[in-house]
Amino acid sequence: MGSILTAKDLCKTFSNESVQQHVLKNLNLSVEQGDFTVIMGNSGSGKSTLLYALSGMDRPTLGSVSYQGEEISGLGSDALAVFRRKHCGFVFQQNYLNDTMSVLDNIIVCGLLVGKNRRAVAARAKELLKQVGVEEQSFGKFPVQLSGGEQQRVAVVRGIINEPEILFADEPTGALNSQNAEHVLNLFTDLNRRGQSIVMVTHDMKSARRGNRVLYLKDGVITGECILGAYESGDEKRHEKLRGFLQEMGW
Repeated sequence: MGSILTAKDLCKTFSNESVQQHVLKNLNLSVEQGDFTVIMGNSGSGKSTLLYALSGMDRPTLGSVSYQGEEISGLGSDALAVFRRKHCGFVFQQNYLNDTMSVLDNIIVCGLLVGKNRRAVAARAKELLKQVGVEEQSFGKFPVQLSGGEQQRVAVVRGIINEPEILFADEPTGALNSQNAEHVLNLFTDLNRRGQSIVMVTHDMKSARRGNRVLYLKDGVITGECILGAYESGDEKRHEKLRGFLQEMGW
């Protein structure tokens, strides 16, 4: 279907006084339209740094990131903000909800920022909230009145409310119990089946199985790739293939 996102010779270095930490090292990566790409690796391998560089949340030190053939890594801050708002959705491990706004308004405001109709955005928000298991009586509550798991599910809906062309997720189920994580993963799978491109960082094997491919990052370099294909519930061969791959990678 063609690449939606491409990284070429990507490097990211953090400097602290006389010490330099090379987090990403000449990394090359292509994400195809409709891919559900999962990035795994041990703590400190550069997973989140890579996600932020790919999404325009952070600038690479060297190399380039291109979106549908257009380089974005050289854009100014304002242009990058417009790019992210127009094309990307984000789900982080921390939910970053606004505690002064209701659950529903936290989501609706994202649609209004891109000029969408409030009534249409509200209707879609309610539908998605129900899909991830947030009950209707919680729609008017403030985030602080919800459990941590409920807050994260609201953040997931906020990330996909504008039907982004590509969704970036950094440990999106890290704060959820198994049942709520399943709600979120089912939603991601459903979105991907409809053509949603997703790039997800996770340390959780159950979450990783949802991707059609898994990349393993070690010391800022992609050291392996496991092609899983389309997700099907109960596919034990898929589980064993991923387990074997991760063992080979030293996970």
